[in-house]
Amino acid sequence: MKAGTLLSPITALVVVVLLPSWTATDASAQEADPDYLATYSIIARDPGTGELGMGVQSKAFAAGNRAMHAKGGVAVIAHQASANPMYGAIGVDLIERGYSPQEALDMMVASDEGRDRRQVAILDMEGRTAAWTGTGASDWKGHRCGRDYCAQGNILVGPEVVDAMAASFEASSGALAERLMDALDAAEAAGGDARGKQSGAILVVAPRTGSGGFSDRVVDIRVDDHARPLEELRRVLNLFRSGQMVRNANASMAQGNLEEALATATAARDKSPENDNAWVALAAVQARMGRDADALESLRNAVELNPGRMRTLPRDRNFETLHENPDFRRLVSADDPRANAR
Repeated sequence: MKAGTLLSPITALVVVVLLPSWTATDASAQEADPDYLATYSIIARDPGTGELGMGVQSKAFAAGNRAMHAKGGVAVIAHQASANPMYGAIGVDLIERGYSPQEALDMMVASDEGRDRRQVAILDMEGRTAAWTGTGASDWKGHRCGRDYCAQGNILVGPEVVDAMAASFEASSGALAERLMDALDAAEAAGGDARGKQSGAILVVAPRTGSGGFSDRVVDIRVDDHARPLEELRRVLNLFRSGQMVRNANASMAQGNLEEALATATAARDKSPENDNAWVALAAVQARMGRDADALESLRNAVELNPGRMRTLPRDRNFETLHENPDFRRLVSADDPRANAR
């Protein structure tokens, strides 16, 4: 133990008799187990924003609920193959108490009788990494750590999957969630999970960044069961980003910056054309600018996507100037044929 540090009673107990292991199984049995996390994932850090994140795809149900653990300002931990989430909880506790990722991983692996079937990777706020791929995890298996990231996987078509994630991350820039998403797409393009695909998730954390400063979640999205999980995960990420843009557009409009609001609302619509909130935000700016015909067209699109808008639009003060417009009244009374298109 590090001098001057004490483990919490729970951590001390679990590290001594760590993580009750499952009954040993051979590789073929693991590959037949639907809960075995045949997975590729990447954990990463953005030193500019202080964000930590992880992206994962697996031929297992709801991998995002079981394969990732992160705490803003501390660490992000991937635990897969015969995953045990206690690696995440204990690992974060150890790093908060001053252990390096390698020291924390060594301690946990040494105490785990099921270590040979685990795959674990740790990245802390200093960019330090540590990774473990047990010899008993199913082939192909392996990991690769570089500056500010670790990529890893098991039951993959080959090492090219991990290499593709690493190359994508090293060559990318911009928001961390999108870089993780791109890395997952690169892995899939390289062949991905040999068993197929089912679920995916992206998690990004930073200290005191959530609503009211009470959460560390920057992005927390997942697809638990889908024939094309990464396509669906990208759609959800775009919808999330569109929602952020809607909030920014509304803020700009409230400040009277209408051109800025218009550009942001238009970007929100383009990012996720299925987001009825984006169409309504765009219509609000257009109405404020006196562009009634454009506003009505945007509202028709919103109502087509979500007929429930017919009930809320007459109460929306952003459209008071349109309330007596015959086209607006037809739209909210369902006389417009597009209002019931869905």
